[in-house]
Amino acid sequence: MTATSDNVAWLTQDAYNHLKDELEHLMGPARSEIAKRIEAARAEGDLSENGGYHAAKEEQGKQEARIHQLQQLLQRARVGETPPDDGVVEPGMIVEIKFAGDDEIERFLLGSRELLQLDDSVDLEVYSTQSPLGAALHGQAAGSTVTYEAPNGREVTVEIVSAKPYTG
Repeated sequence: MTATSDNVAWLTQDAYNHLKDELEHLMGPARSEIAKRIEAARAEGDLSENGGYHAAKEEQGKQEARIHQLQQLLQRARVGETPPDDGVVEPGMIVEIKFAGDDEIERFLLGSRELLQLDDSVDLEVYSTQSPLGAALHGQAAGSTVTYEAPNGREVTVEIVSAKPYTG
């Protein structure tokens, strides 16, 4: 599967390295550990009433799902530098907008939720470049006003207040 602009996951080099390390750990030591736990629980006998066995099998399922998720994400990842601080909205930017008729500023990250997994202290919404809002803002400069069609079919107008690189 090649990464097209429609399914690209934009990641910094640090985020990519972190996720790759997580995948290697899950596929190696973590997989071996869960297999040992399942085998030990299996050796205890009757599996129908063996809580340890069922818990280990459930954990194994979650682990395999995460492995699959990481493989898919890394396969479609586009690794890039931190975007320039030029006020132009692109993946990896913290964007501040105001909806027409509202003075409240909304703040979010344009890019991949995986960028934020590296820093639990960051509490931001994340919009992908494929979302209606993300697609409308991508490539626009701070100070611009953009109108896009929301999923409910309504036209929504926003003003871009600022766009700054996310530095983690």
